Amino acid sequence: MRSDILKKGVETIPHRSLLRATGLNDEDLKKPFIGVANSFNDIIPGHIHLRDLADEVKRGIRDAGGVPFEWGVPGICDGIAMHVSMRHSLPSRDHIADNIELMVLSHSFDGWVGVTNCDKITPGMLMASARIDLPSIILTGGPMKAGGKNGEMDLSTGFEAVGAMKRGLMDEDRALEIEKRSCPGPGSCAGLFTANSMACMTEALGMSLSGSATTLAVSEKKRREAYKTGVRSVALVMDGLRPSRIMTENAFKNAVAVDMAIGGSTNTTLHLSAIAKEAGFDLPLSLFDETSKKVPNICHISPSGKHHMEDLDRAGGIPAVLKVIKDHLVSSMTVEGSDIKDIARASDVQDTDVIRSLDSPFFPEGGLAVLKGSLADSSVVKQIAVDEEMLEHIGPAKVFNDERSVLDAIAKGRIEEGDVVVINFMGPAGAPGMPEMLSPTAAIMGAGLKKVALVTDGRFSGATRGACIGHVEPEAFNGGPIGLVHNGDIIEMDIPRRRLDILVPGDELTLRKKTMKVPDRELTPFLKRYRRENSKE
Repeated sequence: MRSDILKKGVETIPHRSLLRATGLNDEDLKKPFIGVANSFNDIIPGHIHLRDLADEVKRGIRDAGGVPFEWGVPGICDGIAMHVSMRHSLPSRDHIADNIELMVLSHSFDGWVGVTNCDKITPGMLMASARIDLPSIILTGGPMKAGGKNGEMDLSTGFEAVGAMKRGLMDEDRALEIEKRSCPGPGSCAGLFTANSMACMTEALGMSLSGSATTLAVSEKKRREAYKTGVRSVALVMDGLRPSRIMTENAFKNAVAVDMAIGGSTNTTLHLSAIAKEAGFDLPLSLFDETSKKVPNICHISPSGKHHMEDLDRAGGIPAVLKVIKDHLVSSMTVEGSDIKDIARASDVQDTDVIRSLDSPFFPEGGLAVLKGSLADSSVVKQIAVDEEMLEHIGPAKVFNDERSVLDAIAKGRIEEGDVVVINFMGPAGAPGMPEMLSPTAAIMGAGLKKVALVTDGRFSGATRGACIGHVEPEAFNGGPIGLVHNGDIIEMDIPRRRLDILVPGDELTLRKKTMKVPDRELTPFLKRYRRENSKE
């Protein structure tokens, strides 16, 4: 075992002395050392219960003959941070991967367990798994129950209430009811937003127990999964089963297929690509679009539809989704040692209203589409969350460099039906940190603006719905044409044809590039470093 470097030999007497100071005895020094990376905190609803789940993980490790060592991993709540300092959220993903590398390699663990739940923490842990390539398994903490009197609310309800309030379309009593009822307790927000999308991707990649992605945070089943995860982590070490045998190119193809079928967040394109890079290969954006044309959308989970994660779980969860799309899957091993195609064959759909057949999908293509054109070499839209009348749209640009200016314009009635809101310099280098644009998109919806599109080189929350095109590349800061858009320019989007264009002559854009100015922003040293890492200058 890797930990033998500490357990054996005269040279490590003082090191073992330090380990004994933590309570280890002679028998412990014969067992596998299993790290437990726990992102518990009492800030994020998705993480407030993770201390209890980590205790179950550690109990499973001990019962299986291992020694658990727990440490804390930072976690940012995007829902809170977007009103405070959203630019730190995406960079925190890479920081989490670094955190785990530091702790696992510095202390010679034989394997480790990631206890996680929310937007950047889960992909950060998966990045670490691929990078370190020591036996590891992920426990996602489970979704929150839907809110409201009849399970009709979730976080997106609250964000859309902002736009409604600012336009005078909602009274204070209703807004307060939404504030108090939309998020009823522990768990990742109840819709198929980024946190739950990435939990589903984790299961589809084979890095968590089968069925665990949709198990409610407050359920006893989730506690049992935590215990089993701990037990399995020891077996992974003893069997020498590393992530490189699990997170293969086939596994990523399967994850993308599941993503298209369930209609996950646009951020899956960002995170899966980063995880694949750590695993040593490219995951091109073209794969998402190619898969989208083959695998239809068979689930309509909020914000795309009326269902929530608890409905998906009741209908059979990800194993049932695998069952429906089994002909689009390729063989790939999971942390349980089984082939994902075998999991698909052994599963059944319990509710065909929640998980439809391939013959009767909610949408004939997958959840995401990749658009290209004179405004973008590539961009991503959650096409299943776009009203049919907005799948094609032409309109004048209203240009902004930050989200709060958009919110102010909405409140003052300066955004009109037909407009295309462009928020530029919001990319990894430009913002920096590529913040998500849920506040503006939800405010547009809440204000009752049905024919307004939004285009940005920032990203979107999984809670976003509407004609919202993000992840525009190249970003404005690195010379992309989105930084050259002026108020009144005509923007054309055509999702069925996968086009995003600015109807301005090329020579005019060339002239504008000579006078383009980067917005002046106050940056912390952390954000300055992130800008340097993502700048093409």
